[in-house]
Amino acid sequence: MTIFPLDNFKELKTPFYYYDLELLKKTLSEVNSASDYPGFKVHYAIKANANPLLLSIIKEAELGIDAVSGGEIRAALEQGFNPAKIVYAGVGKSDEEITLALENEISCLNVESFAELKIIEEIAKSLNKIAPISIRINPNIDAHTHKYITTGLEENKFGIAPDSLEQMITFCSMSDNLDFKGVHFHIGSQILDTKPFELLCDFINRLQESYKQKGIIFRSINVGGGLGIDYENPDQHPIPDFKQYFNIFHENLQLENGQELHFELGRSIVAQCGSLITKVLYVKEGQKKKFAIVDAGMTDLIRPALYQAHHLIQNLTSDGPEEVYDVVGPICESSDVFGTDERLNCVRRGDLFALRSAGAYGEIMASRYNLRALPGCFAK
Repeated sequence: MTIFPLDNFKELKTPFYYYDLELLKKTLSEVNSASDYPGFKVHYAIKANANPLLLSIIKEAELGIDAVSGGEIRAALEQGFNPAKIVYAGVGKSDEEITLALENEISCLNVESFAELKIIEEIAKSLNKIAPISIRINPNIDAHTHKYITTGLEENKFGIAPDSLEQMITFCSMSDNLDFKGVHFHIGSQILDTKPFELLCDFINRLQESYKQKGIIFRSINVGGGLGIDYENPDQHPIPDFKQYFNIFHENLQLENGQELHFELGRSIVAQCGSLITKVLYVKEGQKKKFAIVDAGMTDLIRPALYQAHHLIQNLTSDGPEEVYDVVGPICESSDVFGTDERLNCVRRGDLFALRSAGAYGEIMASRYNLRALPGCFAK
């Protein structure tokens, strides 16, 4: 259970992100323990949160990095992550980003189209480099999550159709500047049902068998990430069931001897250790609603506005009777709402709220819309 250091909070300017570093360390320990199978390699999806303090702890836990931009590669390198443990995905890698990856000799570029593969070869040739390649396949598996974070269906922009794989492998084999390592998948995010992961294992097994018959062995398989968290009960479930997650792949995926299995976990590692702390500016009595107007807005945490997501909201400084409020921010948008009909201890001006489970896709997605300042940070 997260214990909030309120004495420290009262000295800080709101809104800010609070990170529970002990919870992060316990989570990483669980990740390493649960993934202790031959060939399993865990990468942290840095897009979830690139706060340097969190990255330093993740580096100490010896995880690799999953990057989706040149900026994320730079952040990982500046933090001291081993380039040999950095993988790079994304449908729209620029020439400059590809060059950065190749010059720093990262572990792998996860390629998402034939057009991209040809450009990577051109750039690798110009640099006199050999580009390590994994090809992202779209397995057409429904992860049953929000449409904006579903990535494994045929209608999504990510990956290639399975029928295109052989042509791309052949292209790699004919090039002196491409090294085909294996295949990459990622079916979505915030997945709480294990069935999609089991279906992915079945898909990979069938794919592997068909290519084994052609004399092709994938040295590396990357199954992405996607493991979800409990947004409604963060104190009851502060750490996801990593043991069950990794065991699904251990039990269901038929790996060859010496084959590497890569994972790209983000939200499940950092989400629960972070909370957005915000102060109540006004309590407004509407005609039909009572509003708690706070100084944080969608610029600080965009998930509710973007994904219709809900974060547990707690009043940290009141033990009064519960009342019902809509919790809203100051941004000039009707979508700037953190929660409707929230049951909170009686709210007064100056109360501090915690929006829980905000360690992933919170601080990293903050913007300066309305020319607002970016949120601060405090960790303990």
